[in-house]
Amino acid sequence: MAKQEHYEQLIKQLPYLLEETNNVISNLANFTALLYQTFPTFSWVGFYLFQNGELQLGPFQGKVACTKIQIGQGVCGTAAQIKKPIIVPNVHDFEGHITCDEYSLSEIVIPIIKNDSLLGVLDID
Repeated sequence: MAKQEHYEQLIKQLPYLLEETNNVISNLANFTALLYQTFPTFSWVGFYLFQNGELQLGPFQGKVACTKIQIGQGVCGTAAQIKKPIIVPNVHDFEGHITCDEYSLSEIVIPIIKNDSLLGVLDID
């Protein structure tokens, strides 16, 4: 299946998965599962939620993960600090990368911002 077809499949399924509940954790869990199963090249998909001044592990799919990340540390903490997405083609080239999975080679982190306030990040390896 071509990448475009993966995106089209995801867009069709997503509204049905999120309409059943207004529960944020359920929606985040379903979204991570959908991304993980739609894109077989992803090794890890998950959310870190901003709580108590740090990023705390939320719903995810993949291998075990770090439970807390300080703002400004690693790719997730840096994206949270600058409130901008970061794409890292080779994690070994990112100074301060936090290695949770030694087989993860690249990473995309997208901050979740509402009214200029950080809610968390979406992390994809």
